[in-house]
Amino acid sequence: MANLPPSHYLDIGSLGEDLVAQWLESTGWEILHRRFACRWGEIDIIAQYPGKTEEQGNSGPPQPEGGATALSRSADLKHVALGIRGNKGAGEELPTQDFTLAFVEVKTRKSGNWDAGGRSAITVQKQAKISRTAGIFLAEYPQKADYACRFDVAIVYCQRISKLHTELTVVPDALARASAAGYQFYLQEYILAAFDSAIDS
Repeated sequence: MANLPPSHYLDIGSLGEDLVAQWLESTGWEILHRRFACRWGEIDIIAQYPGKTEEQGNSGPPQPEGGATALSRSADLKHVALGIRGNKGAGEELPTQDFTLAFVEVKTRKSGNWDAGGRSAITVQKQAKISRTAGIFLAEYPQKADYACRFDVAIVYCQRISKLHTELTVVPDALARASAAGYQFYLQEYILAAFDSAIDS
């Protein structure tokens, strides 16, 4: 049997990201970028909410239960963005905006995975890459450098829909679900502010 080209294989990760992006949009978030990449790495989804979220004191989109709820500190990201731009004075204050940016890492896994649904794959090194990539994003979009920022993690479970097994595993607490390319996808958990900026000052 011949080896098939990589383009032949289904991109489960991309389909999981589709589900998370659709769910975020349904709760009032605007998707700014998908798979934003730079030399440091890639961020699966960058989303913006036009207002402060509930954990900042104002009304915002419905927030899922479970996971961390404290907002990440975005000062390190702002300093990196300002340092890369190099056009702001040391003591100059940026105006405060009532917007929130979420840098979302999506982990899509099949049953029986070895890394706790993708949670253990988000190492300190991975967090640092995401933080640096977020800093590059803020440098490229300086008008967003003063927004409140946080790093979220979405855990997506997928299961192949088989004609032999008509019953799918029930995921009662799924935040969202979708079917695509012979798979059922469940947004199992959305962890707010899963980690703080890992950029060295």
